[in-house]
Amino acid sequence: MNDNFPQSAPAAPSRLRGLLIGLSAGLIGGVAGAALIASGLLPIGQHGNGDAAIHDYIMAHPEILPQAMDVLRQREAEAQIGQIRQLVETPFPGSVLGNPNGHKVLVEFMDYACGYCRKSEADVAAMAAADPDLKVVIRQLPILSPESRVAAAVALGAAKQGKFAAFHHAMYAQERPDEAGIEAAAKAAGVDLARARQDATSEPVKTEIATNLEMTKQLGINSTPTFLANGHLLLGAVGKEALQKGLETPKG
Repeated sequence: MNDNFPQSAPAAPSRLRGLLIGLSAGLIGGVAGAALIASGLLPIGQHGNGDAAIHDYIMAHPEILPQAMDVLRQREAEAQIGQIRQLVETPFPGSVLGNPNGHKVLVEFMDYACGYCRKSEADVAAMAAADPDLKVVIRQLPILSPESRVAAAVALGAAKQGKFAAFHHAMYAQERPDEAGIEAAAKAAGVDLARARQDATSEPVKTEIATNLEMTKQLGINSTPTFLANGHLLLGAVGKEALQKGLETPKG
């Protein structure tokens, strides 16, 4: 339910590597079983008889292994994000939807060429309109096409004019983030396109995009959209209810 980046997958976190090594060596059970239990993918009643029962359950349901890897990768990323959460939730100046001073913070890593980001746009906009205390931090992650990278930089240029939200919504009204789409979005949003293009080449804009790319690489995030809701990592176009639940659920 998301758009994968066209790049090699990041190295698996240490716990995932351990799981894979254990499985490839035939050591299904023990640490691997504990990891699956912790992920919630191995029913409690299936491991009462120790490693043999865990082995049999996994062999009968091998589809849970990639699911377990996804869950563990997500938890690994959440743990790392917890250490830099303030940085992640601090937007490029003006690159926000909703209340810039809101106390509830939803972060979205997105790409204008991402179909699932486009699908999520209405949900995010509706949430921002319905909750006056919600700040939506938009982090540009232009991985899917060269066009989306240009659009991302121009969007940040629009933010410097105080017109990010209008440009952001207008970009999703276009078929593609190409030159024609950027020009149409800028016109609809009242953005000075010449000035935005100049700002798009500035060091702050370049640094912002480079920081987002490096940040997600280190976190092992390889799909868009990716949301951070009150410390909870949500991958893909999960829908308004899931985003709202993430915002309302305390982070343990």
